[in-house]
Amino acid sequence: MIGCHIGRFFQLTVAGGSYQEGLTAVIQGAPPGMLVTEQDIYGDLLLRKPGADELSSPRKEPDIPVVYTGLNAADTVENAHNANHTNGTPITVLIPNLDRHFIHIKQYQDTNRTPRPGHASYASFVKYGPDDDAIGAGIFSGRYTSTIVAGGYIAKKILKAFGIEVFSYVKEAAGVRCPEMDSKKIFEHTGKYKQMRRDLDPFYQELFVKGKLTAQMRFLEKMAVLAQVEKQIDDIRAKAPKMSGPYIRRKYDVHHVINCPDFDAAEEMLAACSNITKTGDSSGGVVEVIVTGAPVGLGEPVFCKLDAELGRMLGIGAVKGVEVGAGFAVKDMTGSRSNDQMHSENGRVIFDSNNAGGITGGLSTGQDIIVRLAIKPTPTIDKQQHTIDKYTLENKKLEAITRRDPTIVARIWPVAENYTAIVILDHLLAYLGYERMKVLFAS
Repeated sequence: MIGCHIGRFFQLTVAGGSYQEGLTAVIQGAPPGMLVTEQDIYGDLLLRKPGADELSSPRKEPDIPVVYTGLNAADTVENAHNANHTNGTPITVLIPNLDRHFIHIKQYQDTNRTPRPGHASYASFVKYGPDDDAIGAGIFSGRYTSTIVAGGYIAKKILKAFGIEVFSYVKEAAGVRCPEMDSKKIFEHTGKYKQMRRDLDPFYQELFVKGKLTAQMRFLEKMAVLAQVEKQIDDIRAKAPKMSGPYIRRKYDVHHVINCPDFDAAEEMLAACSNITKTGDSSGGVVEVIVTGAPVGLGEPVFCKLDAELGRMLGIGAVKGVEVGAGFAVKDMTGSRSNDQMHSENGRVIFDSNNAGGITGGLSTGQDIIVRLAIKPTPTIDKQQHTIDKYTLENKKLEAITRRDPTIVARIWPVAENYTAIVILDHLLAYLGYERMKVLFAS
């Protein structure tokens, strides 16, 4: 299988499947000297994982990462204080599957002859044959996006050192749209939302805050801890603080389920999604990603334009459209309205608008980079659908009996955020090299 790799200077290769032993992210291009811990990576993974609230699948995967390579196992010389620092070699992050019991495997075995409409199961069966990894959809499952989050966390950490921030939120869900807001307020909100999720995540508190899983442990010691977690998933989940939505709003000033910076819109989104779920159906939405602090000139012409590279987020499962800036709305604009006119102010270039989404000619303009993703409804639904037997081609009826998400939009925003970071960093590394050459050869 090819196609599980992205990047030129900052690279991510992913492997694994929904019901295999786990998933793997191999990251190349990270500089030496960065302190990287499982706790920090998990702080992003917990935002995507299932089973966190009423809008996610009831699958109870903790998504606890284990860094296997790429870090110094100890101080390189006595008192160097560089244990667990990146050393320039590829970083490997393992994400074991801990909630894959036979009852769930049997559900897939009982229904895998009849491909689920909207899933890759028919096409992947034709492509890979009867040995296709069809239990839980394999690498076509949304579980593989955990690897993108792991790799993207490393990218965000590097970008932050250059003053570049990447953040995302739910722009629209089940037809309810968040009003336009200032990017600074959105950034502050997403920070508070992430802190709330860390504070309330029982695995984060039980394993990392209490020091049961530390960076100083050896690999086999960490795996021994995860072997115990596999047996105690329900007990650990039961330790999650029972906090009401109003209490969370008072304490964190965020919605308790949906990462939307407008509280009233988030409430409407939750209600709209829940009403659709009650009918056995599912809903979609829109995720918006914002990049601030990017310099002018990220991107390359023709085949490596920055917006074209961001368009590769169509590779995220359930994403059916990517737009930059005004996107498809430009079809209804005139040139004078679409153009982002500019003027000089105290030695700085100021744009009057940002319909281009911070990218023109495939190059960043220095404005906020704005990308939106259209997320389709979850294809697994609790309604009868017609399909076929993929072995005999007989017509069949199918009803969903597997675990599913009422909507995917509430879990895809961290994937989009971290995928964007990977693309931005890859182009930043090229940009830095080019800028250095410009200085060397300047007359």
